[in-house]
Amino acid sequence: MVAVANQKGGVGKTTTSVNLAAALAAAGQSVLLVDLDPQGNASTGLGLERAARRGGTYALLAHADTPEHLIQSTDIDNLALIPADPDLAGAEIELAAAARREYQLREALAPLRESRHYRVIIIDCPPSLGLLTLNGLVAAESVLVPLQCEFFALEGISQLTRTIDRVSRSLNPGLRLDGIVLTMYDRRNNLSDLVAADARGFFGEKVYETVIPRNIRISEAPSHGKPVLTYDPRSAGTAAYLRLAEEFAARHQNRDTSSP
Repeated sequence: MVAVANQKGGVGKTTTSVNLAAALAAAGQSVLLVDLDPQGNASTGLGLERAARRGGTYALLAHADTPEHLIQSTDIDNLALIPADPDLAGAEIELAAAARREYQLREALAPLRESRHYRVIIIDCPPSLGLLTLNGLVAAESVLVPLQCEFFALEGISQLTRTIDRVSRSLNPGLRLDGIVLTMYDRRNNLSDLVAADARGFFGEKVYETVIPRNIRISEAPSHGKPVLTYDPRSAGTAAYLRLAEEFAARHQNRDTSSP
C-alpha cells in the first residue's frame, strides 16, 4: 500500500497517482486507487463524474460502509477505484474529535490488505499535512513523493520527510519513503537539471531514474476523464509513466524477495 503525498499543490501528485495506477494495471497488476483528496481529481481523471459517485472515502473513514462495497470499476482493465465522495470535504473536522483518529483509514482498509486481492493499493493524499494525509500515511507501507522541477521544490519536501519520520516513530513503524519522482521536467530548462541534481545529491537512490516530462498530453488527459495512457498511447507522457511503472514494480519486487 503506497501513499502518494506532497503538501505542496500543483506538483503532479494526482497525475502521478492516476497514471502510475493505470500503467501498473496495463502491465497486468491488479490495482486499487483510493482517492483521499476532497477535490476528487483522481476520480474525475478516471472518468467518474461527481454526479455518478455513490459512497466513497468519506464513508470509508466513517466506517459507514465496507471497502468492498465502495469499490467501483473503471474503464481500464485491472484498475478499480474508491472515489472521493462530496462529504469528504468535512472529514477533517469530524476526524478531529474521533477516537484513534489517525487510524481510521488503516482500520477500514484492513480487509483489503489481508485479502491481498489487489497487488498494489495507491492512496492519493490531499495537498496538505492535515488529518486526511496523516490517515493515508498511517495506512500505507510506503510513501511516494512527486517533486516538481522548480525552485522551491526541495524546501517543501524536507518538511514532508520530517513528517514521514515522525509518523514512522509514533504511529506506523513500518512506514518508509518509497521514493521521489521528478515531475514537470523540462530538458530545455537548466533549472530542471539543477533541481534533479540537487534531489539526487540529497536523496541518492531514493530518487527514481525515470523523470516525468512537461507534456501537453498529460495535462489534457484529465479533462477527458482518462489517464494519458488511454488518451494518447504514443505520447512522451505515456512512455514516461510506463517506464515509471516498470521501475516501481522492479523496486517492489526486489523488496519483496529480500524480505524474510
